[in-house]
Amino acid sequence: MRKPKVVIIFTGGTISMTVDPRIGAAIPSLSSEEIMSLVTNIDKYAETESITFSKLPGPHIDIQLMMDLQKLVVKNLERDDVDGVIITHGTDTLEETAYLLDLTINSSKCVVVVGAMRNSSELGYDGPSNLAAAVCTAISHDSKNKGVLVVMNNEVNAASEATKSNTLSLDTFKSLEFGPLGIVDNDEVIYHRQIINRQHIPTQSVETKVDLIKCVAGMDSRFLKYSVDTGARGIVIEALGRGNVPPTMLDGIEYAIKNNVAIVMVSRCPTGRVLDTYGYEGAGRTLRNMGVILGGDLPGQKARIKLMLALTVTEDLNTLKGIIENNQYK
Repeated sequence: MRKPKVVIIFTGGTISMTVDPRIGAAIPSLSSEEIMSLVTNIDKYAETESITFSKLPGPHIDIQLMMDLQKLVVKNLERDDVDGVIITHGTDTLEETAYLLDLTINSSKCVVVVGAMRNSSELGYDGPSNLAAAVCTAISHDSKNKGVLVVMNNEVNAASEATKSNTLSLDTFKSLEFGPLGIVDNDEVIYHRQIINRQHIPTQSVETKVDLIKCVAGMDSRFLKYSVDTGARGIVIEALGRGNVPPTMLDGIEYAIKNNVAIVMVSRCPTGRVLDTYGYEGAGRTLRNMGVILGGDLPGQKARIKLMLALTVTEDLNTLKGIIENNQYK
């Protein structure tokens, strides 16, 4: 009986870094072979094949690189000899890449995105253990049909829910609303819950002209109008609380919608969804009546990814509303 085979695509990030003594700071330097040599005994569980996609820190990964990576992942998932694909990634933008892959890949095979919070020069380098847990997750039959997963610190989170919650902690990736899907224990993945109503957006391209604006007390319409005037096709607003903005932003929102620029609203709160609960000037009901699309419980960075993909399917605001809201609202 053959061992399962996993393709590991290396993109860079802290998992590939060591401290350069000349500058006294960490930079990408380890090769895929050097990283895999530290993942001891993994050959007892799976056959692995390494592909070097890039050697970039997380902040250097842009949207087009994510789409290029997506095509490489799909190509390998289509191979009959491959049971799953793992991507190593810098943690700063890991959740955005993972969510883009989750929305655009339609495969029963497991895809795992993994990183590290400590570089290989630090005590307690977590890269090898995270990568080992990712392999154990990817080869499990129980991981099929779960979409893209984020595995770190022996926790398994859905790409649609995982977010980087701390700048330092090894358990930085959290599903803040409902907790992890499962854990990796004794080299075995154990799931405690399922993801329902997963969404797939059938596209192989991305609209990069989408901005993200965070709402604060007393904010006006300057940033909104600037985004529209400089060519934005969509804008995500991280609104206040349940989904409300200062009334001084209404002029900019109306300006955007009149120019056929999609406005998607999420909350700047770390948990909870937006809803048109309130009816005062600038509140959710007013915004929804103006044509603002509600983004559920997504954080701003993920709502932006979703809008970037949806805009390649349609620019009709009513059709976009259906894709973004995904039957979450009446």
